[in-house]
Amino acid sequence: MTWRASVLTIFPEMFPGPLGMSLAGKALAEDKWALEIIDIRDFALDKHRSVDDTPAGGGAGMVMRADIAAAAIDATKARTPAGTPLLYLSPRGTPLTQGRVREIAQGPGAILLCGRFEGIDERVLEARDIEDISIGDYVLSGGELGAMVLIDAAIRLLPGVAGNEGSLAEESFAEGLLEYPHYTRPREWEELAIPDVLLSGDHKKIAEWRRAEAEKLTRKRRPDLWAKYRKS
Repeated sequence: MTWRASVLTIFPEMFPGPLGMSLAGKALAEDKWALEIIDIRDFALDKHRSVDDTPAGGGAGMVMRADIAAAAIDATKARTPAGTPLLYLSPRGTPLTQGRVREIAQGPGAILLCGRFEGIDERVLEARDIEDISIGDYVLSGGELGAMVLIDAAIRLLPGVAGNEGSLAEESFAEGLLEYPHYTRPREWEELAIPDVLLSGDHKKIAEWRRAEAEKLTRKRRPDLWAKYRKS
């Protein structure tokens, strides 16, 4: 079964965007994954195709209506394999991790709900048991870019997409560490040389150096990850 991303958005023209290029685009053209774009405005109830209304209790901005969002979600779920996670891209969601991405990639795909305005009526999030996912502690104009990030992270883990499957095992977060530094030709550049150990041909010493560098980088840049790594 082909891994499938179903994206609910009011800006369908944003897709595939960068997902149509590089590894993701090649894999999409080769049917290694599938992309379905659902225009939420198709489920609007008026001739103006409006999907939002003023927030209850007052305040700035607009809120996406529960009835319209639910109609789009239900229509999508009706043609989606059971067990496909329903995800809402939101800065208040659970932070996206490599582990969660791996879980999503191992399933049938994902339904991704992209918010706009001030957000989506809370009732539909509760009634449809939607999982909030955040790609970082900042606010974007909408969930589309977050959906692209999640999709790209997942599809590169699919069989045959990345090409060199072995490289995935050494990436940042694969073992709870940031990735070690990389070097290539020329041997010297602006009086900076490639570390001698990488040119030694001693694979054991190279592996030890890479592990030590990964640990050093993680300890310096991500003390939160380092603490988790030490505990494990």
